[in-house]
Amino acid sequence: MNLASLFSSINSKEVLQNLPDAVFVMEPDGRILWVNEKAAAIFETGRSTLKGSYFDEIVPDGRELAAQAAAQKKSVVTGAFRYDGREIYIEISARQYIEQYFITLRDVTPLTGMLAQVEHTEKMNKEKNTMLVKLSNELKSPLQSITGFSQVLLEGTGGALTEKQEKYLRIINKNSSELLYFMEKLLAFSEAESSLLEPEYGSFDIAKTIQQVMKDNDSMMFAKKLLFDFDSEGLKNKTVCSDESLIKIIVQNILETSIKATDTGVITVKLANPDSQVIERSGIYMPPSFDSSKYVLISINDTGVGYAEHELEGLFEPYVQLEKSNKKGLLRSIKLGTVYTLVRKLHGTVWVESGIMKGATFNVLLLIEGNSPLPNVGAEVNPAGRGEGAQ
Repeated sequence: MNLASLFSSINSKEVLQNLPDAVFVMEPDGRILWVNEKAAAIFETGRSTLKGSYFDEIVPDGRELAAQAAAQKKSVVTGAFRYDGREIYIEISARQYIEQYFITLRDVTPLTGMLAQVEHTEKMNKEKNTMLVKLSNELKSPLQSITGFSQVLLEGTGGALTEKQEKYLRIINKNSSELLYFMEKLLAFSEAESSLLEPEYGSFDIAKTIQQVMKDNDSMMFAKKLLFDFDSEGLKNKTVCSDESLIKIIVQNILETSIKATDTGVITVKLANPDSQVIERSGIYMPPSFDSSKYVLISINDTGVGYAEHELEGLFEPYVQLEKSNKKGLLRSIKLGTVYTLVRKLHGTVWVESGIMKGATFNVLLLIEGNSPLPNVGAEVNPAGRGEGAQ
């Protein structure tokens, strides 16, 4: 094929006419010299109506935006108006040839609308969470009263109880206690997602902090006859810079989840600087300059039944669990959703490795020096035994 004769036979106007994008040819003063059919279709008018009019009439400050796009060789997204007054959103690209501007447009109204809706939803969600946090005392106080007074009555402060009265009071006390616990976890999740909570950095001994959280759970461990094992490797007496209160919440929520899932055996808490194998297993990309001494890996392993692959989906996402009508799974995901959100606020990442009858290991990787976030921050799951990293 003779390419030279092929290109010499091409009609440039015919090519412009059949391009999938809208094409405008504009004079330096903004007057439109020529448009293709796609341009007329986007603005829902005829080509003859557009030709001879000024670009600024349909695109506010259009001439200036076209010159800017041509000078910077970058597209610009802006609003435009059809002739019936309806607003649309367009992406403008432009190049200057001699004195004229060749402009291509794309209608991005559907995409812009979706982005605006997402932004609005995120804003409303944060405002909702902020409202719940501010109303936390009003929400918890009645439940605390019911739980407290029912416990006092059970202890005989109000006098002797009949067998039936005691039975009903125990039901009231148990259910109000469970509801109060659920409410506290839900409010903690709302606070983590709200704009009210921001990390307050300070120096502290991370090994001592984690050991204190473990000690706070001794009664739950004793009730189930479980054992704790703590391994801090070379991080004993290690002072780190992070938010101690948030790390306590993260460890507490994971420990509660692990204790709940374990009937016999040991819960092991390990504190270490991450090695390359752990990083590879997590699915996180680390640049060659990555310094493991600036990060700490908290691994909490239990000897419970573990999680099937379908259970791992949405493990850190409470909203996904709402569709499954599983109260226990919802409470677990509220606690782990709080973990995920707080880990993100601390520039870290969290993932879980598990499989049926293989227990579960929750891994939290946190920055303890500096303030550069990890690449690909997020929550990952990795069913044990698949021989691959988190996806």
